[in-house]
Amino acid sequence: MLFALLCKDKPGHLNTRMETRAAHLEYLDKLNAEGTLSMAGPFLDGEGKPCGSMVMVKADTAQAAKALADADPYAKAGLFESVEIKPFNWVFNNPEA
Repeated sequence: MLFALLCKDKPGHLNTRMETRAAHLEYLDKLNAEGTLSMAGPFLDGEGKPCGSMVMVKADTAQAAKALADADPYAKAGLFESVEIKPFNWVFNNPEA
């Protein structure tokens, strides 16, 4: 099953994001190599700067998706104000459909 991890950055934490970015990308590369990552990218604020993330993962349960979210270096660095985990049905333009 697919889960969308909707992550909102804490205000004023752009430096935390930038300092942790390499480790975050390494983590996503690992998930991608395992076939767990479907897609990912940042949300942007009105100035075009990252202010959150959306990560789409394959997991058996919401608890397993939460474990993936918790293991993200961004989460470990305390970047996120909130993380919502929502089951997702990818209907249009799904490359695996």
